[in-house]
Amino acid sequence: STIYAPQYLATTLGMFVLVFLVAFESMAVTTVMPLVSELLDGERYFALAFAAPIASGMLGMVAAGEVTDRWGPKHPLFIAVAVFCVGLLICGSAENMQALIAGRILQGVGGGAITVAIYVLIARVYPGHLHSKIFALFATAWVIPAMIGPWMAGLIAVHLGWRWVFSGVAVLVVLAFCGVVPALKSLSSTRNPDLGPISAKRLVLAGLTGVAVICMNLLGNAQGRWSLLGLILALAVALAAVRPLLPKGTFSLARGLPSTIMTRIFVAGAFFGVEVYLPYLLREDYHLGPDRAGLILTASALCWSVGSWLQGKLGEKVESSTCITVGAIAGCVAISTALATAVFHPPVLVLVCGWAVGGFGMGMIFPRQNVNMLALSAKDEQGFNSSAMTVADSLGNAGVTAIGGVIFAMAATGMGFISVFSFSLLLVL
Repeated sequence: STIYAPQYLATTLGMFVLVFLVAFESMAVTTVMPLVSELLDGERYFALAFAAPIASGMLGMVAAGEVTDRWGPKHPLFIAVAVFCVGLLICGSAENMQALIAGRILQGVGGGAITVAIYVLIARVYPGHLHSKIFALFATAWVIPAMIGPWMAGLIAVHLGWRWVFSGVAVLVVLAFCGVVPALKSLSSTRNPDLGPISAKRLVLAGLTGVAVICMNLLGNAQGRWSLLGLILALAVALAAVRPLLPKGTFSLARGLPSTIMTRIFVAGAFFGVEVYLPYLLREDYHLGPDRAGLILTASALCWSVGSWLQGKLGEKVESSTCITVGAIAGCVAISTALATAVFHPPVLVLVCGWAVGGFGMGMIFPRQNVNMLALSAKDEQGFNSSAMTVADSLGNAGVTAIGGVIFAMAATGMGFISVFSFSLLLVL
């Protein structure tokens, strides 16, 4: 059978569109937020509008993990979609920046919970040999918005108004969710008697981790000795708070699930920690405009989709560890190419090709790490482990980007890119 077999088709398409819309909203907001903050006279809240969903997203991920392990993904997914849509509608109708940030907080909670609940739904509905294929499809659902999201958001904002970037997506999310409802109805929502009550401690720690990550990002854009000390403190708080939210042995790289989660932190951090600086590098050293510099990210996104498709096509013919190893080697090639570009300034095409190889590698790694996570999870741990994987994504991406910001600011003149890229190469190695 395939993920498009009659018994799976509606669920597959519904989840694909749902993930696509969550990804599109994430990309689209980047485009319209400067306009929104100007019209709502809220420029001073600009950074908070992006940072707030990060903190609330952590809370949504952990809460969804706690609930799905106890009652299954049925009710959590209904609630998550409702919260996400309410957040969108609040943003779309906001008359001031404070109201918009409140909506963004709800968006973060709902979006984080949707991802975790969908992971558990995959584990409950699809057999193991189809997991690599469904995660490959989800990778495409993220890649397409990365390429067209900003452009479409700009068109909507110009021709319909910025509010439709939020409100219109809310309507489409509800329609997409209708495709998932039949699969949810077939699942039991009986409470798991082997697990105790929901852990309030984990929810508090999730919120604390999110706040620490926000502080890391804000400090990562600052300069000076105090910003470095603040970043170290925020990083220490984040690591201490996140520890109970991850499987035991994660920080000691214990074999199996803990290593799967920890390598996700390293891989996500290393790749995205370099990618955010590539347009800057191309502008500074090659004097390229944003349109041409952005082509390198488009090439990487396309190759990410190809890598995801290939690992899904291979399925169980190739072990997850092999796909992850190939992807890691590709990541090393990509970051080494970026480092070599910062040092030797070869033709731009060298960097484009190297980063495309990295995108292919990430397409091989990310889906197989998700497959590995579900394969190593007992039924009553699927929610916790899925939330751990999504938290690892956020922590790696935001944490390494923040550290890279401080490294860049403190590096000697002309050594900023070289220092940041060397740090990320160390992580991926």
